[in-house]
Amino acid sequence: MKGRWRTIFFIFGLAAVVLMLLTFDADWNRVKEVLSEAGIWFPVIVVLWGFIYLMNACSFGLIINDGTGKRVPFGKVFQLTVSGYALNYVTPLGLMGGEPYRILELQGYVGGKKATSAVILYSMMHICSHFCFWLSAVVLYVVLHFLADGYGLDVWMCIMLGVMTLVFVAVLWIFSLGYRKGFVVKVFGLLSCIPLVKKWTAGFLEKHRADLEEMDAQIAFLHTQRRAPFWWSLLLEYAARVVSCLEYWLLIGMFMPGFTFWDSILVMAFSSLFSNLIFFSPMQMGGFEGGMALAAGGVQVPGAYGLYTALVARLRQVVWTVIGVLIMKIGRKDD
Repeated sequence: MKGRWRTIFFIFGLAAVVLMLLTFDADWNRVKEVLSEAGIWFPVIVVLWGFIYLMNACSFGLIINDGTGKRVPFGKVFQLTVSGYALNYVTPLGLMGGEPYRILELQGYVGGKKATSAVILYSMMHICSHFCFWLSAVVLYVVLHFLADGYGLDVWMCIMLGVMTLVFVAVLWIFSLGYRKGFVVKVFGLLSCIPLVKKWTAGFLEKHRADLEEMDAQIAFLHTQRRAPFWWSLLLEYAARVVSCLEYWLLIGMFMPGFTFWDSILVMAFSSLFSNLIFFSPMQMGGFEGGMALAAGGVQVPGAYGLYTALVARLRQVVWTVIGVLIMKIGRKDD
C-alpha cells in the first residue's frame, strides 16, 4: 500500500477511536465499577480474544497463501486480521473500512486481483460461519428446551425458529453457489438492474468483465481445487465463534454458577444476530447491548447480568480496536 493511503486509514481509525471514546454510551464511573467487578477476568478475556483473532488469521492465511503466488508472512496476516476488524468496528455499515484496507495492503504482496478475491472470499467465509453458528444455535435451543427439558415450544416460537432455519439454510445455499462459481460478476449484473446505479455498474461490468471473471475463478479455485484448506478455513471461523462464547460463560458464570457453556452459546448467537441486524451503526452501538439483554432473558438470565456482560465485552472490543489501529503501521510494504 502506498504510504499516503496507509496514513489516511490510520488517521481515520484513530479519529474514529477518539470519537468513540468521547461518545461512549456509559458513565465512566460505571466503567470503573464494572472493571473492578470483573477483576482478573477482564485481562483474561482480552487475551482470549487474542487467541480468537489468531484463529481468524489462520483461516485468512489458508485463503491468501494458496500456493499460486508469493507467500504472505503470517505476522502480516495477523496484523491485517486485527486491523481490518478494528476498522470494521468503527465504520458505519460495517465491512466498509477493513476490507479496502486489507486489499490495498495485500496487493503489494500478491497483486490487486488476487488480493481482492482473497479478501472477498475471507469475508464470505466469515459471514458464512456466522450463519452456520446461528443455525446450530437454533438446533441447540430445540434440543435443550424441547428434547432435554421435556416440554414443548409454543406455536409462535416454533414459527419463529422455523422461519429462521429456512432463512439460514437459504443463505448457506446461496453461499455454496458463490463458492463453486464465484459471484462478483453476478453481483454487478444485479446492480446493473437498479435504476440509480445501473448506468455506472453496466459500464464498469463491460469494461472490467475479464478482471471480474478472473476474480470469480480465483474465488472458486479454493472450493474446487483445494477443498481441504477450504473446509479448514470455514471450520476455524466457526470454531472462533464457539470459542468466543467462553467470554459470556466466564462473566455471567460469576453471578450464576448454574449458567452453562451451552447457555452461553445461545446468548452469543442470538445477541450477535440481533446486533448484526443493525449493521449500519458503528460497533453496533445500542443494538449490541439491547440484543445481549434480550438474548440473556431468553435463557432465564436477569437482564442486569446481560447488560453487565455487554459492557465488559464492549470495553474488550475497545481495547482490541485501539490495538488494531495502532499496529496499522507495523510491517509496512509499499507498492
